[in-house]
Amino acid sequence: MAETNLMREQSMTYADAGVDSAQIIMAHKILARKLQTTFQTRKGKFGEPTTDIGHYAGMIEIGDSRLLGLHVDGVGSKAMIAQMMKKYDTIGIDCVAMCVNDLICTGCEPTSFLDYIAVSKLDTKTIEQIADGLAKGAQEAGVAVVGGETAVTPDMLSMEEGGGLDLIGMAIGTCSKNDLILGNGVKEGDALIGLSSSGIHANGVTLARKALLRKYRLGEFIPELGRSLGEELLEPTTIYVKAVLAVLKQVEIHGLAHITSRSFTKIRRVVSHANLGAMIDRWANVPRIFELIKREGNVSDLEMFRTFNMGVGFVVICPDKEAEKAIEIFRKFKHKAFRIGKVTKKKGIWFDGLRLDTEPDEL
Repeated sequence: MAETNLMREQSMTYADAGVDSAQIIMAHKILARKLQTTFQTRKGKFGEPTTDIGHYAGMIEIGDSRLLGLHVDGVGSKAMIAQMMKKYDTIGIDCVAMCVNDLICTGCEPTSFLDYIAVSKLDTKTIEQIADGLAKGAQEAGVAVVGGETAVTPDMLSMEEGGGLDLIGMAIGTCSKNDLILGNGVKEGDALIGLSSSGIHANGVTLARKALLRKYRLGEFIPELGRSLGEELLEPTTIYVKAVLAVLKQVEIHGLAHITSRSFTKIRRVVSHANLGAMIDRWANVPRIFELIKREGNVSDLEMFRTFNMGVGFVVICPDKEAEKAIEIFRKFKHKAFRIGKVTKKKGIWFDGLRLDTEPDEL
């Protein structure tokens, strides 16, 4: 009994749950170093890459001062929650969201989408539910799903009851070279505007699962959530595309960050282009799902803010004088928007005295 109590008192981390961010960063560096050697194959030709690997999307030349942006992503272990709940109608929305929300961080307008569904055994009802979500997400993002692939891989995925599942997508979009946003224009004193998330989105689910399922069942009604744990975890990711595109047309925007894996450290991906940092110094209410994870997993504030979105799924960086105008536009699109901090000369991403980006060379 004493050993059990001690285990519960220990602070749980993402690495403890099986996802080591430092190792992921190292893997990204290896991939980028190897794969960027392929850029020379398109040098001086249609499709020549214009940005290094490591931003929110890969950008290539397509002529007439236009660029094509490409991004691939998936729903990760959120697919496991869908399997355990036998509810697949929302993860397609997540798949679209994870791709298009990243793509717009470069200033691209998403236009097209491709999906890849891998299953250990084929069930048409499951596929239909996934397709419903993909279609709903695509309509919300204003993209066309132009094709994809369905693979049956029984030897690669779990053969437990219900079978294994993986869902991945790819978004494509375009922008003019003049509209490309990478963060080079970020300036000291710029405002950070946070857009509210719908909950956990599709990141940190592994840690959430390990923290919560040792006490609760997915189908169990949780009074403080107002619904079952599984329903809360399957709440689909917010799609920010139409609102962000509208703001880009009316407000001077210096940087955009989708808050996903490694959470607010992603802001560094943007502000580092201007050799600056960011201070998060204001916050709205944190959704109760995060309070539950923190309590049941005894997760530290540092680990929470570098793993989960904590209620902010997207960050827009603009001149301070433009902040209120941007916030008003987002509110017209029914997004809760509020100031969360500012760009600073001090390097790193900081919250309440904690430096969130503990790996300063991360991609």
